[in-house]
Amino acid sequence: MLSKEIQLEVNKGAMLPLMEEFYTIQGEGFHTGRAAYFIRIGGCDVGCHWCDVKESWNAELHPPTSIDLIVKNASSYADTVVVTGGEPLSWDMTLLTQELKNKNLKVHIETSGAFPLSGTWDWICLSPKKNKLPTQTVYDNADELKVIIYNKHDFIFAEEQAELVNDNAILFLQPEWSKKEEMTPLIVDYVMNNPKWRVSLQTHKYLNIP
Repeated sequence: MLSKEIQLEVNKGAMLPLMEEFYTIQGEGFHTGRAAYFIRIGGCDVGCHWCDVKESWNAELHPPTSIDLIVKNASSYADTVVVTGGEPLSWDMTLLTQELKNKNLKVHIETSGAFPLSGTWDWICLSPKKNKLPTQTVYDNADELKVIIYNKHDFIFAEEQAELVNDNAILFLQPEWSKKEEMTPLIVDYVMNNPKWRVSLQTHKYLNIP
């Protein structure tokens, strides 16, 4: 149980349940191959059965950390920061992104979009999930739509999501890692027949890096 003072700081976004932070190469989507500092925030109730960071779901396992410390660590590395989770929009991202921007950092987010958009972002990667669909604010502001393909029905879901996202969003299909051998050839064929889409791969897993 958090003290009342810490809970207030968490509620306003001055402290966040930090799971991990690390410097690596962006492995997915539009910015693949670029160096970035990742900030993984704990807490998610979307509950994807194939999530590869289920340990991020329970925010109580990850101690509230001052955003001042998070920003200090991030600013020591690349000029790009990626905020991910868990589901970062479970929390108010306003103060964190303000402080990161004050350090002249480019600030990206990877989100399911299941909660209203907060914070100021240079790039919004929306990866929607069937069991808790995105809010309109995220559809309207997404720079990138990345749909994970676990089975053939996910192509239908991808097209449904493409209809809802804004016209400027870049569209990606990405195989779920455990089904990559089966789904990647289907994605390649699909993109060749539907060239508005692009292929995204989890290249960091092929490179064996975080």
